[in-house]
Amino acid sequence: MDTASSTVASRFLYGSVMYDGGQNTTSSRLASFMGDANDSNVTVTLGNSVVDGGVAGGEDAVLSIAVPLPEAVATVLVLSAIVAGTVFGNVLVVLAIFTYRPLRSVQNMFIVSLAVADIAVALLVMPFNVAYSIMGRWVFGLHMCELWLTCDVLCCTASILNLCAIALDRYWAIHDPINYAQKRTLRRVLLSIVLVWGISGLISVPPLIGWNDWPEQFDETSPCQLTEERGYVLYSATGSFFAPLLIMTIVYFKIYLATRRRLRKRAKAVAATLQTEQSPIDPDLDSVTAIRTDDIPDIRGKTQQNGGNGAANISSSCRATPNVKQYMEERQRISLSKERRAARVLGIVMGVFVLCWLPFFLMYVILPFCPQCSIAPKTVNFITWLGYVNSALNPAIYTVFNNDFRKAFLKILCHRRR
Repeated sequence: MDTASSTVASRFLYGSVMYDGGQNTTSSRLASFMGDANDSNVTVTLGNSVVDGGVAGGEDAVLSIAVPLPEAVATVLVLSAIVAGTVFGNVLVVLAIFTYRPLRSVQNMFIVSLAVADIAVALLVMPFNVAYSIMGRWVFGLHMCELWLTCDVLCCTASILNLCAIALDRYWAIHDPINYAQKRTLRRVLLSIVLVWGISGLISVPPLIGWNDWPEQFDETSPCQLTEERGYVLYSATGSFFAPLLIMTIVYFKIYLATRRRLRKRAKAVAATLQTEQSPIDPDLDSVTAIRTDDIPDIRGKTQQNGGNGAANISSSCRATPNVKQYMEERQRISLSKERRAARVLGIVMGVFVLCWLPFFLMYVILPFCPQCSIAPKTVNFITWLGYVNSALNPAIYTVFNNDFRKAFLKILCHRRR
């Protein structure tokens, strides 16, 4: 790595924050993290030892934070809420699918896989990032650093690829519903899920087998970062985000077009049915011509038996026709409303996914090719956690628009309250 690259203030990968890679002291590292040593360093007393500005004053000192204490507390509370919300929402999704009978479908196994990936992000990745962000240095050792970075890439990639698998499943279900319904067996769905996690492993494991530039000597002053080797950056970014993004964009656009064609075709069918219903009761025609001649004695007989009410029955049936027209118009309105709602849901799915992950991957790809570029660590952290937030939003996006999921959530929550 060249000198310019090593002095860039922040580097990152899939949520890990690397601070200044130069040979500064711990104190200056913490100062550079917040910009001003006088305002940033916090003195923490631990027993008989004092930690001032990140420099241990005794062997018992194990804690230092690189931000003002109020900011540290606020950051921990906010990020912990994201972690808790991610775990709660995704666990609720898994419980709903396995406990609520209408949701026990083969295709919902993709939702379970997505929820498992997001739970793993919340439990294995986010907490360490919280500590790293607050302390400004990695205190968990080299092996934990390698494990954390690998889990970070693995889980985040699996989450994104599961979103891609869900998009493909929906497209095939709409494009070829009859044949795909026969092919969508539990075995094939599970194989698809294994493929998703297998690809995620192929993207996350290479740094563990040599594709890295980790330092030979690792201590608390060493940044916990994954390789900035340009080949791996392009490889991992393409597999983790840009290829899935391209697939999802194409697939959801086709789903939108197919849904619009189907609903408009249904609306035309409703309109044709409406015209068919109106034709026998054209006011310009003699109403008697719509009745077969051989039926007239029966009608007359029924009229006499009913005390002359037969004409009233015929008249009432004619008056009922406007109600049929109103019903058909309502059906057409509902169909068009479904079309707009489907378009809105697809827009939300793509919009949230792009909003959460695009800033991070643009930053991840650009920095290794721009050694002189520098981004404030706080900005890096914000963009990183924006990607993590996608794991918290996935349960809402993929379930809130589904009545069965809403019923299952209410059933689970209300049952537990009792």
